[in-house]
Amino acid sequence: MSLSLQTLTLSHFRSHRRASVEVDARPVAIWGPNGAGKTNLIEAVSLLSPGRGMRRASAQEMTRRPEAIGWKIGALVARTGAIQEVSIRSESGASRVVEIDGKPAPQVALGRLARVLWLVPSMDRLWIEAPEGRRRFLDRMTLSFFPDHAEASLTYEKAMRERNRLLKEQVRDAHWYAALERQMATSGAAIQVARQSALARLAQAQDGAETQFPAADLELTSTEAVIPDTEDGLRAALAEGRFRDMAAGRTLVGPHRSDLYGVFAAKGVPASDCSTGEQKALLISLILANARALAADGETPILLLDEVAAHLDAGRRAALYDEICALGSQAWMTGTGPELFTELGARAQQLEVTEKDGESVVEKRA
Repeated sequence: MSLSLQTLTLSHFRSHRRASVEVDARPVAIWGPNGAGKTNLIEAVSLLSPGRGMRRASAQEMTRRPEAIGWKIGALVARTGAIQEVSIRSESGASRVVEIDGKPAPQVALGRLARVLWLVPSMDRLWIEAPEGRRRFLDRMTLSFFPDHAEASLTYEKAMRERNRLLKEQVRDAHWYAALERQMATSGAAIQVARQSALARLAQAQDGAETQFPAADLELTSTEAVIPDTEDGLRAALAEGRFRDMAAGRTLVGPHRSDLYGVFAAKGVPASDCSTGEQKALLISLILANARALAADGETPILLLDEVAAHLDAGRRAALYDEICALGSQAWMTGTGPELFTELGARAQQLEVTEKDGESVVEKRA
């Protein structure tokens, strides 16, 4: 199933007072000086999927200053045989309101509408940062395969917050914990199974792929203890760990304690020990594998690649562009100048973003 944006409109979003872009299904090369608003443009696209977008910003942080009157994003999303209208808005920093085809919808519904994958410079430290970042990276990939993963994660987090409150208040009555642990066990087991299934799909997508980007062997681990992947096992582990958790003031077992371990497959070297360039190449490889796996399932995703070309030589850039075009993905890519997209030629459309009188201006180029 092909997937692309036909239009993107912004109102008072970040540096964009007004912006309206019409594009076709080809890759979109976005260039302009630093600070002009290129990343803001693709951040708006990232909000067409569940969650807080590629910057994990609050609704208030995304409103244009100094007006601070709220913002709105509109898009026409083209899927094979259908076009759907999406509207996302926030008024004066309030929570986001989503509408699909003019009807209110929960954020999780966006996961069933469009698969959106991204790679941004802040992810370059993925392999050496805290486990939370790697879990978030894995969950974004998992969500692309299983849209219901978002709802399971929300259910788990909500129940865990309530359980942690009981733990901090030193509540000892087992009845208070039982219902929460049952919810955590059901949703937590679903989270673990979905994560493992996502890793299996990524491994299959990497096997035999002809690419200039190195493959990564991935494993779901935990530094604390083995995390049960069955509902009964997780419920029992939570019940057994109550007194230990009470001493810590938080839940110490569950999918929120998982970690993603990666190895540069060809060298057998942990990703955390690889060079900066190798770590970047592994990230690109995983994003491409994710897209390849989705395309094989008939769900070609939209790709958002922020400043990715700046870290690649001409040969690697050409290889990346060739793979994107072969996938048939509408990739939104940013860079400081048009020379970074020379290898794409007529296979892409180009947008120039500049800054004028304190606001971003977007213009389509030939």
